[in-house]
Amino acid sequence: MFRQIFNFILFTSIYISLCALLMIWQTNRLLDLQYPENTFYLFVFFSTICSYNFHWYLTPGTYSSSERIRWGNRHRVLMLLLCGIGAIGSLWFFWQLREHWLVLSGSAILTFLYSAPKLPHAAFRWLSKIAIGKTLFLTFVWTYVTTILPALVAGKFQVEALVFLSLHRFFLIYAICILFDYRDLESDKKEGIRSLITYLDEKNLNRLYYFALLMAAVSAGLMGPFSTLPAIITLMVPVITTALITRKAQHTDSDYLFYFVLDGFMALSALLYLLGNL
Repeated sequence: MFRQIFNFILFTSIYISLCALLMIWQTNRLLDLQYPENTFYLFVFFSTICSYNFHWYLTPGTYSSSERIRWGNRHRVLMLLLCGIGAIGSLWFFWQLREHWLVLSGSAILTFLYSAPKLPHAAFRWLSKIAIGKTLFLTFVWTYVTTILPALVAGKFQVEALVFLSLHRFFLIYAICILFDYRDLESDKKEGIRSLITYLDEKNLNRLYYFALLMAAVSAGLMGPFSTLPAIITLMVPVITTALITRKAQHTDSDYLFYFVLDGFMALSALLYLLGNL
């Protein structure tokens, strides 16, 4: 029973949606942003539910041993229903934030570009041939939605702090996405999607990966003048934990390691920051 509930929360993307909200909450606190937070949280929550279930609905499950993909193959109607609920919810809260329609639309475009190669139409399939597209699109959308977009909606923010926090998030998420490229090698080859792991050799990919982690740490350190030492430490923790789990992630295909642990690492600093402020 526990595993069924856990799988439901994880594989319906409720978990990753909550991770996004935690990251936005941390952005709001670190940058001292003032805007209708609850409305924005709900917009992002429903949008994430919609986009992720749309993505997994389009992911074929006939050739994969992935438990998540097989779970999705058994619950396609549920994913389609959640996609619809997410779309309705996101449109409802988008309307309440309509004065920011331009910056909100940017997140929708980036999100669509990530899943577009899975659509069975020639107009979108060419995106699968862009070697770095899959990784960069996902990294950009997460950085934009959880860091840049809240600041743009708020309108007033410390530019330097936003830049350093965005760089930290970008490089951390990018490193995690590279590990997912290892994980997705089987499905990417089957679907004809080119990613970094199919383009770079292992040596250069590892160089890029550790460079991204290094830049994530440096960017976190540069947040020093704009935050407290405990806050900087919380930003460093997921960089360290991601580095420590690298070898295991490169040699396992566990869905729970990737979709619970590694996805959770994106929001780990936010969780630690929240617990430290209780």
